[in-house]
Amino acid sequence: MVTTGPPARRSAVLRMLVVAVALAGALFGGAVPASAHAALTGSTPAQGSVVDRAPEQVALTFSEGVAMGDDSIRVLDPHGKRVDRGKLRNLCSGATVKYGTGLPPGLGNGTYTVAWQAVSADSHPVSGAFTFSVGAPSKSSAAVPQQEAGGGLVGALYGIARCLAYAGFVLMAGGAAFVVACRPAAALVRSVQRLVVQGWALLTGTTVAMLLLRTPYTGSGDLADVFDLGGLQQVLLTKPGAALVSRLLLLAAAALFVAVLFGAFARAHEPAGAGGTTDAEGETGAVDPAEEARRRKDLTFGLGIGGVIVATGLAATWAMAEHASTGLQPAVAMPVDVLHLLAVAAWLGGLATLLVSLYWGPPVERTAVRRFSRIAFGSVVVLAATGVYQSWRQVGTWSALTGTAYGRLLLLKVGLVAVLVGIAWVSRRWTARLGEARAAEAGGTAAATDAADAADVADAAQEAGEPVERQSAKAAGKATGKAAAGAPAASSIATATATATAASPDPDPAPASEETPDTDPEVAPDPDTEPEPSTDPDPTRAAQLARQQAALRSARTKRLRDADPERLGLRRSVLAEASVAVVLLVVTTVLTATEPARTEAAVQAASGGQSTASNQPQVLTVPFDTGGPHGKGTARVDLDPGRSGNANELRLRLSDPSGKAMDVPEVKVSFTQKAKKLGPLPVVPRHTGTGHWRASGVQLPVPGQWQLSLLVRTSDIDQVTEIRNVKIG
Repeated sequence: MVTTGPPARRSAVLRMLVVAVALAGALFGGAVPASAHAALTGSTPAQGSVVDRAPEQVALTFSEGVAMGDDSIRVLDPHGKRVDRGKLRNLCSGATVKYGTGLPPGLGNGTYTVAWQAVSADSHPVSGAFTFSVGAPSKSSAAVPQQEAGGGLVGALYGIARCLAYAGFVLMAGGAAFVVACRPAAALVRSVQRLVVQGWALLTGTTVAMLLLRTPYTGSGDLADVFDLGGLQQVLLTKPGAALVSRLLLLAAAALFVAVLFGAFARAHEPAGAGGTTDAEGETGAVDPAEEARRRKDLTFGLGIGGVIVATGLAATWAMAEHASTGLQPAVAMPVDVLHLLAVAAWLGGLATLLVSLYWGPPVERTAVRRFSRIAFGSVVVLAATGVYQSWRQVGTWSALTGTAYGRLLLLKVGLVAVLVGIAWVSRRWTARLGEARAAEAGGTAAATDAADAADVADAAQEAGEPVERQSAKAAGKATGKAAAGAPAASSIATATATATAASPDPDPAPASEETPDTDPEVAPDPDTEPEPSTDPDPTRAAQLARQQAALRSARTKRLRDADPERLGLRRSVLAEASVAVVLLVVTTVLTATEPARTEAAVQAASGGQSTASNQPQVLTVPFDTGGPHGKGTARVDLDPGRSGNANELRLRLSDPSGKAMDVPEVKVSFTQKAKKLGPLPVVPRHTGTGHWRASGVQLPVPGQWQLSLLVRTSDIDQVTEIRNVKIG
């Protein structure tokens, strides 16, 4: 026997929950590209440097392990032609992660561009580009990819798939744990079955999608490459690919687990009278209570052990390919990460299952809610312990909590967990008010409701044209089965059924004997007489009446539930918990795609206290208008390499509205940093050609936000000063 609720509304709400998670994943996951977890901490030659002669190789140093290939490092000459040897050199030594590529001898002077791409040890793609010059800087026409690795449409799709994969695991593992450990009777509830099965399907589908998206996600970024079988073969050889394949194999075992859970396990927990054994003659035989109890115990033990093994294996597929697999103490971090994910699934997945049980199933017993409350409390304790360790491992310092993106996201996650725990405390208060008598009353009320339904079905059958005795017997049998499961109300059901049958208009009385014919035996039937109209029921009318009766039963069930203030309050508080849990799940997914604070701090330390984002050549486009004749134009200011403590080169180009280079009588440039009361520091560029000025050896003593002041004079009286902010690393 499977307990069902209003199917249309249940399915609609479940679909809305899945869509909400998907939209949230799109908003949060697609808002920013995938952050780099392995970062470039140094290079030889250095970024923006000028060397006297061409080096023999270009070497890159990273903050953690990366996977690279022969095409991962490309060196382009000033004309955009690739000049490296095309073979990757592994220069790693001890804890230093270093790779390079060789250069041929005899390279000419000019500015060379280095474009690189890699996959960090935690499965996220990273990429970048920088320049160095031989002899002296020059113009460069080298084209580098404008889209960051792991960004664009493919990156957004991959991020959404990651978020939904977490959601699927939580629903499947947590829902199954709730059924086995808290409420075995929930295995018969249709809404719970759908929730767990949909969680399995969601995790399976997203795992396949992530496996296909790995090639474009870590490579070209072109969505069409999902059909590249050669790329898929290469993905299967990587650690993330192996983790995804392992997850699919474990999901096959999980499918068997779910089949047993909602098959043999559910049948073993059917109420007395709803099932039973059948002998060879088709008659239901008695079931030994001791044998039935032993069978239930064995099934529960087997599913418990098997479920823990499968869930632990699935959680390990994340731990072996995410943050825990690299960095500080990976041997400790990976088991801790598995415990953390299992605790999340037990808490949030059980919460979702409790929610659908409260809204679309029979009344939930107080003992079941109390069991889940204890499991949820234990999960929170595990989450707190593992979360403290993970925070220390990934953040490191108190200042990083507010000074890095990872730290701020972590604070947001902690705040959401605190809100969730607060709402859970309210749910515990509602649970304490529940009484076991409520469950018994609900069972008796359900039995009485079925008795009333039996009378309704009898009336509907009469309107549809079916004999009342037949439908009343069906309704009485259904009500009797439910009464055996809910409360000892079989006698009231039988009385109600008999009353319903007696109250309905009797059909024509049956003949007293088979020897008493309905017609005179001596009068033969007239062949010309038309036969009486058929009394078969109208299928359309019968279906309409069945829908009406289902609507009445649903409305009656809802009224009975809403009349219980304790369970109504519990349903609302659990719904609030589930809403916060959805947001928490999305924030957690974004957190796993963000560069850890320790890595960011290591990069800043290696680059003089500034992030790599600020160590880039600065380019400013400044429109100006002096107000006189030929006074309109645009100035382009290039400051390379844009770092403090280095000799920067400033290049200035002026153009008229048509884009043609234009000369002016005078230009002046200065830099000011008001925060430290430095400046203005004047720069005197020299005129190098029509519309071009250049200044070498521009020294800016400290990093930070500087103001660039550009004065342009087009005549003796027409001049203007434009001010722009520039970030110096």
